[in-house]
Amino acid sequence: MNGVSMAISMTQAAIDHVSRYLESRGHGEGIRLGVRTSGCSGMAYVLEFVDQSESEDEIFEFGGVKVVIDPKSLAYLDGTELDFVREGLNEGFQFNNPNVRSECGCGESFNV
Repeated sequence: MNGVSMAISMTQAAIDHVSRYLESRGHGEGIRLGVRTSGCSGMAYVLEFVDQSESEDEIFEFGGVKVVIDPKSLAYLDGTELDFVREGLNEGFQFNNPNVRSECGCGESFNV
């Protein structure tokens, strides 16, 4: 990244959740975190399993869980904390991104 240090972090709850899914899946290198153009606010998070990273990817590791991010997405995700939360019957990943200036009403997209 041209000498510029960018970073993300994961809570223990997120690490535990991804570890369990990778174990039950039986293969995979980790998860890919990225952004894509979508929604009414402009961008949406993308989260998927990674079986093989690309040479240009940035890789962060937390408790044995690899988070793979492409260079274009990293600029929008720098400083983001990935969390896994349970609220009543609902559960899912939460992205605590300090770069977000606004979010849509439904919470599906954001703007930086």
